[in-house]
Amino acid sequence: MGSEHREGVPADPIIIDPLIIDPLLVVLLGPTASGKTALSLALSEKFGGEIVNCDSVAMYREFEIGTAKPSVAERARAPHHLFDCVDPTEDVTAGEYARRARRVLAEIKARGRLPIVVGGTGLYLRALLEGLFPGPQRSEELRVRLRERVEERGCGYLHRILRRLDHAAAQRIHENDVPKVIRAIEVCLASRKHGSRQKMTELWRQGRDPLQGFRILRMGLDPERAALYQRINQRAEKMFQMGLVEETERLLAKYGNTARPLASLGYRQAVQLLRSEISREQTLQAAQQAHRNYAKRQMTWFRREPEVRWLRGFGDNAEIQREAVERVAAI
Repeated sequence: MGSEHREGVPADPIIIDPLIIDPLLVVLLGPTASGKTALSLALSEKFGGEIVNCDSVAMYREFEIGTAKPSVAERARAPHHLFDCVDPTEDVTAGEYARRARRVLAEIKARGRLPIVVGGTGLYLRALLEGLFPGPQRSEELRVRLRERVEERGCGYLHRILRRLDHAAAQRIHENDVPKVIRAIEVCLASRKHGSRQKMTELWRQGRDPLQGFRILRMGLDPERAALYQRINQRAEKMFQMGLVEETERLLAKYGNTARPLASLGYRQAVQLLRSEISREQTLQAAQQAHRNYAKRQMTWFRREPEVRWLRGFGDNAEIQREAVERVAAI
């Protein structure tokens, strides 16, 4: 979304003289379906904030039902940024996301408003806050060849190559996350070509260019696991009831396999259904399981984030919102 003031946003944002102290940046992280959107809206309305998306799939245009983006009504309650800003055929790296997000944060800072970064894509968040390694340049020729291998032999084949090159990276990257698998292979092969034989996991440790000019408050949602899984199952079921298969069919007809989000959770299972690889009942069960597995991986990642102040519940819970407001106000 654009960066202009939106109707419904309080006219009394927190204004801090940057010559005296760095302004606050709030980061809301947590697993899928934990209520990050609800909490971000509550904080935005209380403190005059602007919401910055940090979910990779939510950046793409035309993908609506399976992305759990904020609704039109929710977006009207506060300015939203980096939603619906990428063409479905584009490949947005963590580095590109960080560049875009930092520009948005600078604009919000200039307006004297409170930026609230919200999302569940851990690598994007790390790129934004800590910077990324100075990895080798992209090789479009290699990328084309690797994508052809995916078409010919499937995602698992490429992931097996990565396991041989960098086993630790393969453990952290899901085999269906083709762009990240390709980038990891690209790093390994490029470093071998230049004699360094450096692996992706080694480069991950070499963070560069951390975000400057903000005091960062990280708050994480950590609801009880069984309740979270129940919400995940219900949300996945609702997505299919709302027409996820039909939306996937339309996007598949328009873009074929070139649309990046078709490999994401929910859409991937809908594609399998449309290709008669699984039944409708299996489709829902597979989507629910995939989302639960993703939530588990998200929490594993986020527990490694530094200085996270955990909120033990869902973001739409009034008590959790009160606790979050108190923590922001106390900074």
